[in-house]
Amino acid sequence: MKSGEKLCLECERPVFGRSDKKFCSDSCRNTFNNKANAPSDLVRNVNSILGRNRRILLELNPEGEQKTHRDQLLKRGFDFDYYTNSFTTKTGDQYKFCYEQGYLTMEDGFVLLVVRNV
Repeated sequence: MKSGEKLCLECERPVFGRSDKKFCSDSCRNTFNNKANAPSDLVRNVNSILGRNRRILLELNPEGEQKTHRDQLLKRGFDFDYYTNSFTTKTGDQYKFCYEQGYLTMEDGFVLLVVRNV
């Protein structure tokens, strides 16, 4: 390596061209940025759980409002600890949502499934 010669941040080969260039190729630039912006294992796992919860709600609620038993959700792998947001009505009912798919826990183990209109 010559004095003052810049090396690619990804593969450490010499970089030619503009003085502010950091990568030897588009491929190295993309690879470097993909690694830098990759979500952590925790984020990936939480997103996976939220996605599964949403798919389960969507599967059990094709009409937009459906009553089902909590066991039906659990049997499919639903995790009640993970949701994207909640909404409390004036009467105190708390709906929990996985994106636009939501549910309200009712008495006797039943759950009302709903869809939030965007």
